[in-house]
Amino acid sequence: MTRIATRFAALKREGRGALIPFVEAWDPDAATSMALLRGMPAAGADLIEIGIPFTDPMADGPIIQAAGKRGLKAGVKVAHVLQMVREFRCDDDATPIVLMGYLNPILSYGTENFCAAAAAAGVDGLIIVDLPTEEADLLVPSAREHDLDVIRLVAPTTDDKRLPLVLDGSSGFVYYVSITGITGTRSATSEHLAEAIPRIRRATDLPIAVGFGVRSPAQAAEASHIADAAVVASALIDTLAAHLDEHGHARPDAVCTVLDQVRALAAGVRGVKVQA
Repeated sequence: MTRIATRFAALKREGRGALIPFVEAWDPDAATSMALLRGMPAAGADLIEIGIPFTDPMADGPIIQAAGKRGLKAGVKVAHVLQMVREFRCDDDATPIVLMGYLNPILSYGTENFCAAAAAAGVDGLIIVDLPTEEADLLVPSAREHDLDVIRLVAPTTDDKRLPLVLDGSSGFVYYVSITGITGTRSATSEHLAEAIPRIRRATDLPIAVGFGVRSPAQAAEASHIADAAVVASALIDTLAAHLDEHGHARPDAVCTVLDQVRALAAGVRGVKVQA
């Protein structure tokens, strides 16, 4: 079993969903993002997404766009993101790592070379936001060859006719984009999730993660209960951004503050009441 499958199977035995926090590579610098990545498992992350900064992040709202710009300003390259995972694996061989990004940097790196390097570094899955289902053969064969899960995005606008096509060849888990639009702008209602998730379950046996708009412990708890996992990105980056100084450098309390937020989200997913 892959790390992703192993982790979801373990959580199913525990009877709870997963928390999947997000960190943008090199936001605002290599050391800060690495400290966040290393600290997340102990703070309660079940899986972790790492964003690959890109110059044209069409699916991302202003919060993650700004994080990507900070990472690019710091000089991040795809090779640096893979190095982050490699360093993380020196201390943690269990927590699944998923890279989330766009197709252009992968094509520039070379699809086969990228998949080989990602697998060697310890990456478990890929979410490529702008990879059309009809062009999945650009990535899927190389990913499969190197045992990387290709995690597909399902949107509220994905109808029953298209859903099997989108999910064909999908592995790891399904990422449900719970709103129409960009990240970090609004949240899906519980009524919407209660209607959408069973429809997706009828089309796949894979776990379902809910993202785009999950910000609070209560929302993470609800999403991971109705589905199988909650992805939290913009809320964490928002907190990090609020703890940067006037030069864009992380203040001394930045990492601890973000990891405390991860702990609160994890407590929500686990059904633990947190003192105000």
